[in-house]
Amino acid sequence: MIVGVDEAGRGPVIGPLVVAGVGVESDVPLRQLNVRDSKKLSPERREALAPEIEKLSKYEVVVIPAERIDVMRAEMSLNDFEAKLFAQVIERLHPETAYVDAADVDEIEFKRCVRRELRFDVEIVSQHNADELFPVVSAASILAKVCRDREMRAIEREIGMLVGSGYASDADTIGFLEQWIREKGSLPPHTRASWDTARRLLAGAKSRKLDEFGGGTR
Repeated sequence: MIVGVDEAGRGPVIGPLVVAGVGVESDVPLRQLNVRDSKKLSPERREALAPEIEKLSKYEVVVIPAERIDVMRAEMSLNDFEAKLFAQVIERLHPETAYVDAADVDEIEFKRCVRRELRFDVEIVSQHNADELFPVVSAASILAKVCRDREMRAIEREIGMLVGSGYASDADTIGFLEQWIREKGSLPPHTRASWDTARRLLAGAKSRKLDEFGGGTR
């Protein structure tokens, strides 16, 4: 069996990191589905493909909430944490060969990090843009992205406000964070407190509060 492993949500300031693995005996059925890197597909197309991929494969999806990401980042780099998660998914699927989308700038180093976490021998192919090169990784990227999108919608329902994608480049996400911090003086649930964006917005709000307080006492 071959397995592809990819993630969704490595960089956002809000929401989980999702790692998915897809295992098949042959990638021909995935090629026939015309799977592609999830970023190049519409949300509707990803939602349509996900159940088809699940029917054709063995698969594993791991959801890591923001709180755990913060804890693990205090102990190791994000690359090392991702290598651990990739290895966890590979172990569950137990393939002969695993194709992974390299998180490290050094593809070989990422391969070493993943291999170090495994308790059995497996051929690992670690490449940048693996989600564009190998259908089995494209399929994993689709499952990861669909799962993360669902998690973000669940967070919006829980909070009752528009949260956006969770990425710092998303105006809806930054607007939500600024409003929450302004009204409550703290970070909202599901925020990665160790992220520079979260720290900067929180520090900026506290600084403005101090300025207002100081201005009011002169």
